[in-house]
Amino acid sequence: MRRTLISICVLQAFSPFAWAEQAPAENASIELQATNVTATADLESAQGPVQGYHATRSASATRTDTAIHETPQSISVVSKDVVEDLGATRLQDALDYAGGVGRANNFGGQGLTTFTVRGFTTGEFYRNGFPINRGYPNMPDANTIERLEVLRGPATMLYGRGDPGGTFNVVSKQPLAERTVTLGSQLNDQGMKRGTLDASGPLDEEGRLAYRLNVVGEGGDTFRDHVETERYGVTPVITWQATDDTKVTFEGDFMRNNHPLDRGLTRFPNQRGTPSRDTFWGDKDAGKLHNDNNMAQLRFEHVLNDNWTLGGGFQWLDGSLKGNAIEANGPGSLGADGQTLQRNFNYRKLEWTDKDYQLNLTGHFSTGGFDHTLLTGIEYEDYDYKSIIQRSSDEVGTYPVDIFNPVYGQTRPALTRTPTHDKENLKTYAAFVQDQVALTERLKVLAGARFERFEHDYQNYVGKSWQAADNAVTPRVGVIYDLTDTVAVYADAARSFKPNASASREGGGFAPEKGKSYEMGLKWEALDRQLSVDAAIYQIEKKNVLTPDPVDSAFNVAAGQVRSRGFDLNVAGNLTPEWRVIGGYAYVDAEVTRDNTLRSGTRLMNIPRNSFSLLNVYEFQDGALKGLGLGAGGKYVDQRAGQTANTAFSMDAYTVVDLLGYYKVNERVRLNLDVKNLFNREYEEGAFGNIYAYPGAPRTVQVGIAYTL
Repeated sequence: MRRTLISICVLQAFSPFAWAEQAPAENASIELQATNVTATADLESAQGPVQGYHATRSASATRTDTAIHETPQSISVVSKDVVEDLGATRLQDALDYAGGVGRANNFGGQGLTTFTVRGFTTGEFYRNGFPINRGYPNMPDANTIERLEVLRGPATMLYGRGDPGGTFNVVSKQPLAERTVTLGSQLNDQGMKRGTLDASGPLDEEGRLAYRLNVVGEGGDTFRDHVETERYGVTPVITWQATDDTKVTFEGDFMRNNHPLDRGLTRFPNQRGTPSRDTFWGDKDAGKLHNDNNMAQLRFEHVLNDNWTLGGGFQWLDGSLKGNAIEANGPGSLGADGQTLQRNFNYRKLEWTDKDYQLNLTGHFSTGGFDHTLLTGIEYEDYDYKSIIQRSSDEVGTYPVDIFNPVYGQTRPALTRTPTHDKENLKTYAAFVQDQVALTERLKVLAGARFERFEHDYQNYVGKSWQAADNAVTPRVGVIYDLTDTVAVYADAARSFKPNASASREGGGFAPEKGKSYEMGLKWEALDRQLSVDAAIYQIEKKNVLTPDPVDSAFNVAAGQVRSRGFDLNVAGNLTPEWRVIGGYAYVDAEVTRDNTLRSGTRLMNIPRNSFSLLNVYEFQDGALKGLGLGAGGKYVDQRAGQTANTAFSMDAYTVVDLLGYYKVNERVRLNLDVKNLFNREYEEGAFGNIYAYPGAPRTVQVGIAYTL
């Protein structure tokens, strides 16, 4: 609490920015929000703000500023307005309404470490086109998001290694041409307290140098017993319009997150029942995991001439996850009485550094009577990771707890084991080319390929070390045809790859996972192009999945195969000037098709067969209720397997209803009142490690205020 108050004081300390001298009016026309130097406030940019809930352009799926209606891939854009209306404090809150995106392992309550899309679990995601999921990162705070773009299907051709189900790219808030400072505060009845600052404006009279600064301080209790959190972040952005043709952007994100390792509830086969969702079977005095993350991006864009643009940049990541924790000993650690859990006390120190370099060349030209948008690029990444985990004895009776009635304050056992002590380096070299061709006014083709080499060096001080190197070619081709001015059909085929970890019985590495995806869909710009409706069917296959070695089950072989196929439908936009909606439905049939131990047809963990979400918000535009917004959101998630196993525990289907309300008192003051999980439904967000399931939050009332100076 003390640190939260200090953080709020820090926010107030920044308020002198509010009194900075305004730039002269004649300079206000210089647009600093968008990456494109020539963008205007009236034309949406792929990197700029979205009007309401309806985005028309995106760069995440092509790395070029392209109309979503002309992109042969399923894309959902969650705008800043959605984030504000939801009162979202975490990125995953916004993802809930992106359509077909589910939660998986949150690493003991630390954050959104992995998520699911189109039947596959992944941890690959990006910020302004750079990978930010290396190590165990904190998620970007919701206060820094301009738009959140979900890509369904492989994105490997553009971004490199990844899973074939999909990914997302965070487009962060950029400097504004006019001075603005917004102070915010939120709290809820579970004990959370939060303060934010969002300040922006020009730094010189000409408006060529501008800044944006987001600061967040958060702390307090949670619905979980004895689980208190702290979160602090500073995100500065500075843009410099060096010349009319050259723009340079520096962006940093420095986040500190302190949170106990909270695995949630246990789900053993012999368990007597399920404890209350607020039961924490760790220890309130064990301490917190300290997750520190530093990010710096230096991006540039230089217009060579009217048709060609050079862009790219450099990203540096540095992070660590350190501290004490308590965990179950494993799948067989629950006693015969069905309630006594054998635990271990442990200490971990995980550290990582990642450097990523990108250079892209984009050109627009005509040849042979066809219009082309050509993109070529190269990328180099150097990732280092090292870890050490020490644990107490796993002998029965060393550190037990009753999961239904935990007794805290037990003497901590000594750290006697070091099961994890390793380091790794992964270098990636890549080049790619992509061409978007307009064959006719209505028929467009996208084709590209990425050529990538990775070199993986893994040193294990308590087991086998190994080295692996491989080359991958990941092509992609898509075709889109306008049936009418507002309806288009498309087809897309793409491949993916992802390096495998761990060592084989012979001591070497494994061939990478390889995926292939086929998709056909329809895009409709309805209601005078104010509402986007997208539908798609798809089939995705992935091979070289690790499965137990038939000779020695302590090792793996890359012989498994899985398959996902299904249908998704997504909507986003403005039904009327007052009524906004976003959401989607997904049907997913994901299963194992070949494995050494699993039966064909085994369901993949955390994947619901059906899921649905829809957010409706109505804002009164005139009359006595002008400025009042009322909304309701609903989320349905079908039954899910808690583990990919022949005999798996199951997480029940659930429906959660959220209510939201806000009132714009005037141009400066906005009040929020939200009720999350209105009917206090008990449910589980996702499973991990074959024995854990993390509970969803109970009914929570949250209030907030934002004041713009």
